Amino acid sequence: METTQSAVERSAIRKVAMRLVPFVGLMFFINFLDRTAISFAGPNGMSRDLALTAAQFGFAAGVFFIGYVLLEIPSNLALHKYGARRWLARIMVTWGIVALLFTWVSSVEGLYVLRFLLGVAEAGFFPGAILYLSLWVPARHRSHILALFYLAQPLTIVIGAPVAALLIEAHGLFGLEGWRIMFAGVALPAIVVGVIAWFYLADKPGEAKWLNEAERKWLTGALQAEQNGKRVEQVAHAGAALKNPRVWMLSLVYFGLIYGLYALAFFLPTIIGGFETQFGAKFNVFQKGLITAIPYLPAAIALFLWSRDATRRGVRSWHVGLPALLGAVSIPAALYMQSPAATVMAITVTACAIFSALPTFWSIPARFLSGAAAAAGIALINTVGNVAGFMAPFITGAIKDATGSYQAPMFVVGALMAVSALVIFAIGAGSREEAAELQGRVIAE
Repeated sequence: METTQSAVERSAIRKVAMRLVPFVGLMFFINFLDRTAISFAGPNGMSRDLALTAAQFGFAAGVFFIGYVLLEIPSNLALHKYGARRWLARIMVTWGIVALLFTWVSSVEGLYVLRFLLGVAEAGFFPGAILYLSLWVPARHRSHILALFYLAQPLTIVIGAPVAALLIEAHGLFGLEGWRIMFAGVALPAIVVGVIAWFYLADKPGEAKWLNEAERKWLTGALQAEQNGKRVEQVAHAGAALKNPRVWMLSLVYFGLIYGLYALAFFLPTIIGGFETQFGAKFNVFQKGLITAIPYLPAAIALFLWSRDATRRGVRSWHVGLPALLGAVSIPAALYMQSPAATVMAITVTACAIFSALPTFWSIPARFLSGAAAAAGIALINTVGNVAGFMAPFITGAIKDATGSYQAPMFVVGALMAVSALVIFAIGAGSREEAAELQGRVIAE
């Protein structure tokens, strides 16, 4: 019987990994590309055409997260109420329509408005996707599944940067500047894939026709047994998650990680564009796109290997803390390198650190949150983290304008990532058995 159960378990998890993760990962790929497309447009004509300063560019990049934060928790609760299939598809089509409008933006103010609306349209997608995948697999498989999903983020730059560069080089097509063509090219797939998602996704294992009866029964039973086996805190509403100290501590950890992620994502193409002034190195648009992609391929490999280790050992605080410390040191150090190659190597270390920490981090909240509390708690953590999404590009641009250099703002990034490391280590050190401390108490629906 045990052998049969093991075979059913392996088959069920494999089907989830093959059927759902690539598709939801594709949605995430398009999501991250659309929200960071401004980073490719800025140094390739948009900043010049719209007369943007570094601070204005940073504000335009960051104002996205104001709209995102305002509707994050309501959107994730709506997903819990109406189901992931409908809600994730709705989010995707909506943001695709808004993203397409960037093709015709003609002023700084218009850019601000569209970035804000893009954040409103995207609100709830990422935590919704995390929650959705978490509801399909038991905790022992969750780190592996989330790591496979998270591979889409670094691969977005590995694939997206050269693709964006090719679209930008199509300057003059339809009478449009290259950066406008790029915006249109990355927006249209969101609309198409969003429509497909409505028909492709299932809300829960019991509705999945691509699982056989034994697999559906095992998944449903394993997930229910996991819920029943948790120690339930005596609260009856999602608001308890918003008052839980551990949720807020994890929010602070995520804040530092996201600050590093978006400082890197939004300004790396600009920093690489500055190699000509700094080192006398000249690159065309496509070459800059390839250089931008370089740090993210090793980051994808590091993400996969680090997450596999976390799955094998069980996630510990050092699976998040050590990469955060490495990123804290490497990101300011990158700007003191004496050649383009050395700079890119240091940035590669930073990218590996950030992307190793993120998927292991997201396996932690689902261990002590369930039901509506999971929707609210995960959304809160993501909301606080995405405040960093606004602050990172805006503060980075403002300090750069004030100092004439990216060195000072990168020290800010390093300091905040160091805080993330200290807080996650504090969470782990709060108990004799770190795994039990991380699992914590369940906040039940």
